[in-house]
Order: sequence, then C-alpha cells, then structure tokens
Amino acid sequence: MAKHPLQDVAIVAVHNTRQARHLEDSEDKLLIGAFRAVLNQAGLAPRDIDGVNIHAWTEGWNGLDAIGWLGGHTCWNGVHMPGIASVMEAAGAIATGQCHTVLLGAAQSGAHRTRTQTAPWTRPDYEFTACWGMFTAAQFALIARRHMALYGTKVEALAEVASSIRTNGAKNPAAVFYGRPATREDVLSSRMIADPFHLLDCAMTSEGGAAMILTTRERARDMDVKPVFVLGGALDRQGQPYTVPPVWDLCGQIGGRAADICFAQSGLSRGDVDVCEFYDPFSFEIIRQLEVYGFCKPGEGGDFVLDGNIRMGSRLPVCTNGGLMSFSHAGAVQNLQKVITGAMQLRGDLPPELTVEDAKVAMISNNGSAAITCDVMLLGTE
Repeated sequence: MAKHPLQDVAIVAVHNTRQARHLEDSEDKLLIGAFRAVLNQAGLAPRDIDGVNIHAWTEGWNGLDAIGWLGGHTCWNGVHMPGIASVMEAAGAIATGQCHTVLLGAAQSGAHRTRTQTAPWTRPDYEFTACWGMFTAAQFALIARRHMALYGTKVEALAEVASSIRTNGAKNPAAVFYGRPATREDVLSSRMIADPFHLLDCAMTSEGGAAMILTTRERARDMDVKPVFVLGGALDRQGQPYTVPPVWDLCGQIGGRAADICFAQSGLSRGDVDVCEFYDPFSFEIIRQLEVYGFCKPGEGGDFVLDGNIRMGSRLPVCTNGGLMSFSHAGAVQNLQKVITGAMQLRGDLPPELTVEDAKVAMISNNGSAAITCDVMLLGTE
C-alpha cells in the first residue's frame, strides 16, 4: 500500500517535568521549563518553531500565549486538547504544509488541593449525573461490572492489571509512586471505591507538565536525535463525555473503529505491536481495550492478563512507565504523556528494566469507555 502522508512526520523531542502529588511551580513555569528542555533536546531555537498548541488547566494559558513567549513570530496554532488529538492535529498541519515544526505542551498544578473530595475532573456537574453521585469511578465501574456479568471476568484479572502497572511505576525513578509496587493481594485488600474497583485499581491525582516537538522527516534527519514516526492515528467520539448512561451496549466497543483505521493507515497488524501505552484510568479499561483493539477475543481479556501477557518481558507490555496509576495523572497532561511514553520507549529513554528490547512499534490510547471518547495512535522507529 502507499505510504500514508502522516508517516513523513517525526517526533524529535519529548520531556516530562517533575511529577508529584503537589508542586509549588505555577503552570507557566512548568510549561516554559518543558519548552526549554525539548528545544535543547532538538537543538532548536524558539524562532525555529512555527506551530504551537499548549494547555494549562488552572491558569488558562493557550497557544497564543505560547507564541508570545517564543518571541511573537507568526505561527500555526492548534486547538485540540493535549494528547493524541493534538498530536494528530499537529501532524496533519505539518503533512499539509501549514507549518514545519510544532511545539506541544501541557501543564497542571493547583487544580486539586482539597483531599476530602475526588479530583474536580472526576465530578461532572451535568444535571443527570451530579445529583446521583455519578462520578467517573462509578461510571467506569458499571462498564466493568457488565463485562463481568457477560463473560465471567474475575476481579483477580483487574488486580493483575493494576499490579502490573504499579510494579512498572515502582521501578521508574521519574514516577510519583516510585518504590511502591503492588501485588494482586495488595490491590484486592485496598479499600473499595466503586465496586469492583478498589483504591489501587484507580488512577492517582498529581501535578506536572510535559512537552513535545514534531517536525518533518527531512528536518529530523538534520538533527542529532533519534526520531519516532507517526504511523497512524484516529479519534473515536460518541458525544459529549459523561452525559449518557455508561451502558456496555452503547460505549463498550469505543476505540475499535479508531484502532482499525490506525492499522489500515500503517499497513501493520496486531502482531507487529511491541508495546502498548494504553490509557489506564481504572484497571478494567486495559482489559476492555485489549479486546476491542483485537489482541484477544471478546470475553478473553481477563484470561489474557492473568496469563501474564501484559507484564514486562511478556508478549505485550502495557503502561511501561507506570501509567496513570503510578507515573502521573496530571489532569489533561496525562493524555500527551501517553504519546511521550510511547516515543521514549522506542527511543530507549526509559530505565533499562522498563525498556522493551528491540521495540519498533508502540500503540497508544487516550480516554475510554465511560468517557465515550477513545483515541488511538501507532508510533514506529521506521
């Protein structure tokens, strides 16, 4: 098949700031620090950037602000939220000649300091959800419970997912929960949040920033970097997130269409994927994605993970940096960080014990079932 035009776009620099449960740094300080890091990595100056898209949850910084920080020269400006959507938007702008070198960034701090409540982004205030206490954990829990009823999925399978991801994070010095592994028994003995999710089945809340630079294949060749290429990507949407009941028949398959498009764009098969940086807000979502993306049949995801297939050194390592459960969950930043982790894995930038040997293709996802949005991307070394 003909090469897809996005495959002429390369990720040439990625950076995560320090991640922590609480940071004293403002969001603009986090963003500017991340910008400097990726510019230095790529050997670029601010004037070399002609495309920008940034996001800050609390302070409201956007791409127009960033253009000013870079010197105020004319630039393409993206509008999508951080993550696969913003990366695909930027890649499309580069592939169509609207710009040649794009800086993406995101930061969050100061948004969640009251620990008596769940994070504000997990408490939708829509009229048909708020009054029933339908917070994010409960919405994803209902999806998981339906799968368990349909296929007999065991709670131990959910615990295996959480244990695998948290064990990875415990080995990552950059992770918020570095040095804090969890066994299946630890997960199952942690307190219940929303049946079947125990505390350790759930993502954390944290703060931090991140940035990325994309450019053309030709420009990447002139840089002293190891480029990672966009092989394919697609977005699945079913409406406004969290406004409809989390019904399996409605949203249980979301992401499947996007995954099929990705593989068609890239000319690759499921067997070509070496590592998966999947979105892991709750443990079951990994099982769902493995099925929906075609790595196992419907109802077989639980057994797939119980057989050890997502651990480091196995067939399909998942969330190798510790994911949202252990590395970081800094609001919207974490969607961009999924793409960053895929690039880091393919560049060999993770600690040796978390590096998948000879990995050439990484699959990344953002969001999931109860959010009724799911984005998928494939990155490659070639």
